Amino acid sequence: MAEAVSKEKEKKSFFKGLKAEFKKIIWPDKEAVGRETAVVIACSIGLGLIIALLDLIIKFGLSFIL
Repeated sequence: MAEAVSKEKEKKSFFKGLKAEFKKIIWPDKEAVGRETAVVIACSIGLGLIIALLDLIIKFGLSFIL
């Protein structure tokens, strides 16, 4: 019985601590999220183009050798 009370107190303590930590989070504003999303998309497209170009060069090189 005492163990059940202890478990209940642990749960309440955990959620209380979780709520306190959640309040410390600094959420970004809408503009920052938009800018960061645009940067991620641009970097992904740029990296995709670089990989595609390298793939094309390697294909051409291998077909030339073989």
